[in-house]
Amino acid sequence: MELLERLNQDLKQAMKDKNKVRLSVIRMVKSATKNREIELGHPLSEEDVLSVVQKELKQRKDSLQAFQDANRTDLAETVEQEILVLQDYLPEQLDEQALRDIVTQVIEQVGAKSKADMGKVMGQLMPLVRGRADGKAVQLVVQSLLS
Repeated sequence: MELLERLNQDLKQAMKDKNKVRLSVIRMVKSATKNREIELGHPLSEEDVLSVVQKELKQRKDSLQAFQDANRTDLAETVEQEILVLQDYLPEQLDEQALRDIVTQVIEQVGAKSKADMGKVMGQLMPLVRGRADGKAVQLVVQSLLS
């Protein structure tokens, strides 16, 4: 099932269940996908929808950090619930070892030797791990292996 179809079905179910957090998050994602579709001027592909979900997840994680730093536990709890809902729509995340294995393969393919080659590695790597690993985590692994 496509992600957009799943969002529509889950929206209906959240309305029936009166699950306010889930309903709010799904509406927000649908709104963001519609805005992205208007920006691009064509219907979104599955990958485009996935990138919208990832962007929204990243925004929530940044907000969570800010709320925790400001000692706003009430807002942090809400954002944590939103993060859990968003994670339901992402593919299974890679663990540390699986990510290291993929990075090692790409480094060998590209022939990278130092941090100067990081751009080449990241360019080849990101399409392989898109949606399955956080960009910051990928960057840290690449840096550690190129050191």
